[in-house]
Amino acid sequence: MMNKTVIGLEIHAQLITETKAFCSCRADVFDLEPNTAICPVCTGQPGTLPVLNKRVVEFAIMAGLAMNCTINKRSVFDRKNYFYPDLPKGYQITQYFFPIAENGFLYLENGDEKRKIGIRRIHIEEDAGKMIHQGTDSITGSSGSYVDLNRCGVPLIEIVTEPDLRSPAEARIFMELLRDTVRALGVCSGDMEKGALRCDANISMVDDSGRSSNRVEVKNINSFKFVEKALEFEQERISRILSSGGDVAKETRSWSFSSKETFSMRSKEEENDYRYFPEPDLPELIVSEDLIERIAGNLPELPWEKIERFMKQYSLPRYDATVLSSDGEIASYFEEVAQTTRRPKESSNWIMGEVMRLMNEKELTVEEVRVSPEHFKELFGLIDEGKISNKIAKEIFPFIVEGRKSPLEIVKEKGLEQIDDDKVIEDALRKAMTDNPSAVEQFRDGKEGVLGYFVGAVMKATRGKANPSKVNEIARRMLKG
Repeated sequence: MMNKTVIGLEIHAQLITETKAFCSCRADVFDLEPNTAICPVCTGQPGTLPVLNKRVVEFAIMAGLAMNCTINKRSVFDRKNYFYPDLPKGYQITQYFFPIAENGFLYLENGDEKRKIGIRRIHIEEDAGKMIHQGTDSITGSSGSYVDLNRCGVPLIEIVTEPDLRSPAEARIFMELLRDTVRALGVCSGDMEKGALRCDANISMVDDSGRSSNRVEVKNINSFKFVEKALEFEQERISRILSSGGDVAKETRSWSFSSKETFSMRSKEEENDYRYFPEPDLPELIVSEDLIERIAGNLPELPWEKIERFMKQYSLPRYDATVLSSDGEIASYFEEVAQTTRRPKESSNWIMGEVMRLMNEKELTVEEVRVSPEHFKELFGLIDEGKISNKIAKEIFPFIVEGRKSPLEIVKEKGLEQIDDDKVIEDALRKAMTDNPSAVEQFRDGKEGVLGYFVGAVMKATRGKANPSKVNEIARRMLKG
């Protein structure tokens, strides 16, 4: 039996504003001591009134335009009522009935397939606080819990897709596309690990007879990899239940990072459980056509536009252009290097390879790994002139990053200039041939694969400094006798 998978995402993006959505408290609270960025407004003290942050509205409009949404000139704030220790007001200010943007889409590319994924709505809301549980990821089984209210009132946009995604892999790819989009706009850092981008995934399955399972919501997913893994787990679980003729419970489940499984949290809430009603302390939000046009005219280059430009301007493969375009700082750095060296493909290879490897391994920023474009030009020149091999170039790269010295200075300091001296290479080859006469005979009997043994022996003897092409040339001549 083949079951069709139906997935929709609800994505919360934390906006990079200086202050919170409805008060003047600091909005960047990730590393702060608990309960140090709070005030009577964001903690819901009696008699306080919210005041809307204009920048939040502008960022929401930017996101809506980038995702091809209709921007509603009139939208309304509502109260979403529920009770939990990290929500001191007992309600969350959001937009339910009339959101700021709706009916948009993004194109998702998966291999050779390109499909339009609908964006049902984008709305503004405030974040709740955070529960910190002792000894476990959840309140169940915890020996105690603390409440940090710093996040209360931090501005979010919630992006709700249509149920257009057809596989866990598509959900991950879409999340990565969305991350690249909000980063390019400068409205959100996109860091799932820091909670700046959070995803709730809804999944159901339809069997061959057209029977659809109930929809299951999966929460607590904090990485792109886990979006895919959590949905794969649910896909298999729901498929098993359908195949056995059972009913899939309509519930909210949580992803466990430790067991790599989902587990039931509660039955799925219905919309009326939240008792939405218009927020009485905020007027209707009216945005002018002039504001929308001004924001539209100042949108930055978006990821898919940058990909196409990189392919055309620098003749890069789509894969390179996609990787480089996923981060604005990386993309800008690549352009600086490519324009200085006039070798875009090699620049791309080095940035995607050595630069990004160091960034990932040592958790460094682009600025911290930044090698000047002029040093890249010099490095490529040393390779071209045969003074160093590609292998040596990669070995010295971390020293260029750390010391900010030129490649030539480091090569000279470490005595790494490539050996082109025929006599040195011939002596090393002669010793290798004396040490292994049977390999010499094998080569002369037509087994040319053993040439690699002699090349390797010379490279080892010269600590990788011998010119590989010259070693190959001399080895063939000497082995043939």
